[in-house]
Amino acid sequence: MHIPDFSDPSIWLSLLTLTFLEIVLGIDNIIFISIISDKLDPSQQRKARNIGLALAMIFRIGLLLTITWIMKLKDPILTIPFITDKLTGADLQLSWKDLILLAGGLFLVVKSTLEIHHKLEKPTPQDTTAKKIYATLSSVIVQIVLIDAVFSFDSILTAIGLVDEVFIMIVAVVISIAIMMAFAGAVSRFINKNPTLQMLALAFLIVIGVMLVAEAFHQEIPKSYIYSMIAFSLLVEILNMRMRKTHNPVELKNKLDE
Repeated sequence: MHIPDFSDPSIWLSLLTLTFLEIVLGIDNIIFISIISDKLDPSQQRKARNIGLALAMIFRIGLLLTITWIMKLKDPILTIPFITDKLTGADLQLSWKDLILLAGGLFLVVKSTLEIHHKLEKPTPQDTTAKKIYATLSSVIVQIVLIDAVFSFDSILTAIGLVDEVFIMIVAVVISIAIMMAFAGAVSRFINKNPTLQMLALAFLIVIGVMLVAEAFHQEIPKSYIYSMIAFSLLVEILNMRMRKTHNPVELKNKLDE
């Protein structure tokens, strides 16, 4: 593995650009980890987040060290004759990468939908009086590892397209994961303290899941559209939260009636 010359400004520009993109691409990973770790005992949540992100870093570095194998994952292994690839006009051909994205996208859609259904269920008197049952650390870690694998492939393929130096890719991954570890706790607390934000986050994960499924079938959906939509929704929700804090329900109702 070649170590580049860090006296070259272009190397630093590549590193900063890739690190920023890795952090942006890791937002959905942090949201998923935050929602899943909330099922644990509070004393274990930080441990689960750190283990999940550490495993993501190890997995991504391992993938970077096997770039040749990663590129082979894009070779077709399965042909679906009754679906036409709009890019080539031929029968749709799926690779291992496509199958991984398909499985990960379906997992996100199903998992997020079940979470939304669970949160919409009206608690029974027995639920309110019974002691809360927490998930096990191992079950949460397994779910985090599964989705880490999917997000890692997406992240690494993006890195390969932007930078030629493997060392730069590894440094960017380490820095981005370290930053995510530092802020994952604050993001988790912010999301879990606000039920409406939890719903927004779960809806965001469903959209990401649908995007992964579409990408598996070679239907490109620009990620800038997805992130712009989520950023706008988040801004509106933050304004709603600010309004709820500055006006109590009675005052707000009177103002709306006027």
